[in-house]
Amino acid sequence: MQRYFVPESGWKEKQVIIAGDDVHHINKVMRLKEGDQVICGHPDGYAAVCEIIFSSPNEIHTTIVEPVKRNAELPINVIIAQGLPKGDKIDYIVQKGTELGAAAFLPFEAERSIVVWDEKKKKKKINRLNKIAKEASEQSHRNKIPYIYPVMSYAEMIKDMNEDDIKLFAYEEEAKTGNFQSLAPILDQIKPDRIRRLIICIGPEGGFSLNEANMLKKHGFHAVRLGPRILRTETASLYALASISYHFEELGCK
Repeated sequence: MQRYFVPESGWKEKQVIIAGDDVHHINKVMRLKEGDQVICGHPDGYAAVCEIIFSSPNEIHTTIVEPVKRNAELPINVIIAQGLPKGDKIDYIVQKGTELGAAAFLPFEAERSIVVWDEKKKKKKINRLNKIAKEASEQSHRNKIPYIYPVMSYAEMIKDMNEDDIKLFAYEEEAKTGNFQSLAPILDQIKPDRIRRLIICIGPEGGFSLNEANMLKKHGFHAVRLGPRILRTETASLYALASISYHFEELGCK
């Protein structure tokens, strides 16, 4: 059953009104009619099976049939702080990271980031990333759409973190030493109901400079190895998210 996220303004007691680009998708792509059902998601994570009772080129009116009880969210809020990569890699990171359960993405300008976004491009890219996150959330039947932070400088990114966050950064030097800190022991110590957020900081192509690594450590970030191989920037966050999902959602499940 197709899922659509509907802003709070579209929820009217026992009815949900769908507007915007989703109307075209329902009418022209899915070719749904009155009597067909869709799943509507509320921004707070609530979802319901809804039956279409009226269609027009501008709006789809539905009535709530029953709530959806299934929760597809990770039991821990994972924030991916991503150093700006080249090209459209950030699109891929947000799309696949959303499918893997990330709660938010924070793009930041790292010392080795090759790309530079001016204010106009920042706004355009963030709007695009929000659209990608919404579509990926619908496809993967997420309960919530990940939040896309505005692009920050390196210093702003560090300042945005809280003392009670668990803060990690993927550091390639950890993969080159025999005395490394791997991800698994850190996850073993985490109690999802006792922490606010888990931040995973990923560098751009070329990784973090020594100055950046030292600054991260100074502000409470722990360097971790994501396996013995050196990963591309667009792979690192997905490795981390898949590991977290396995650890908290699959390990020990019967």
